[in-house]
Amino acid sequence: MEKVATQKQRLDQFVAEAAQISRSQAKEIIEKGLVKVNGKTVQKPAYKVKEGERVEFEVPEPEPIEVKPEAIPLEVIYEDQDVIVINKPAGMVVHPAPGHYSGTLVNALLHHCKDLGGIGGALRPGIVHRLDKDTAGLIVVAKNDLAQQSLIEQFKNRSVGRFYRALIYGIPKREHDRIVLPIGRDKFDRKKFSPNTTSPKEAITNYWVIEKFPEHNVAEIKCKLETGRTHQIRVHMSNLGHPLLGDRTYGYKPSRIEDEKLRRLIDEMGMHALCAYYLAFDHPRTGKRMEFEVELPKGYQRVLNYLKGFYSTE
Repeated sequence: MEKVATQKQRLDQFVAEAAQISRSQAKEIIEKGLVKVNGKTVQKPAYKVKEGERVEFEVPEPEPIEVKPEAIPLEVIYEDQDVIVINKPAGMVVHPAPGHYSGTLVNALLHHCKDLGGIGGALRPGIVHRLDKDTAGLIVVAKNDLAQQSLIEQFKNRSVGRFYRALIYGIPKREHDRIVLPIGRDKFDRKKFSPNTTSPKEAITNYWVIEKFPEHNVAEIKCKLETGRTHQIRVHMSNLGHPLLGDRTYGYKPSRIEDEKLRRLIDEMGMHALCAYYLAFDHPRTGKRMEFEVELPKGYQRVLNYLKGFYSTE
């Protein structure tokens, strides 16, 4: 592909915009020697392209799929040529990793999507955000480079709308609060995230109390994320002394729940009580605002119904 520069610009930025790929992907193909400026190979991403210079570049063809497609049922909320929105069940890992090379959302998507484009030179779904294994709810996945770059920018600019509902132990003192507490991998337990870290990253969570259940010392809250750190809501609420029901990693203790029926329903959820029920973003191709909302998982809803007095375990 060949393009002529119309202004002074970094080479990686120029290639990223011209090829509709991310800056990191553009940097990679530049460093591999796949970009020429006026016929000469340039391998410096920071090189300044001048107006009128001719830039030739080659985006690698999709590589063979390393992760195997698997016929795993998916609850597809929306799908077109650019994006797919999934209601992920609790218990499903989003991306293959040590210990989880199969049964993931990516394995399922590779089987479901017959029109995946080459993202970053690899034929795979573009995961631009994640949900914890035991968090249920909405996740959007890019199907090509155009969609991936757009969604990455929207998450970076915090224009993506994400709302969660959660059941927590204890009644918060404030009806609404904005929690600003940097977190990172815990110094002593690498599987956990906490403020007690050597690599803190900005983390901001807004919450509102939806309903209080003082007889059980439980409350339901709605959360809006300004950042998307791993385990963010779980860490922030635990740090306030209000761990999510069922979340033993971050402080939930069944012994604190005096009602035996409620305690059993929480155990039967098979998840921590957190659901990403609302998602909104601008469509990568049309710019139209897309909004999606899903029902709460059945286990979560059963616990909530019991708290409201609508459900009997007899």
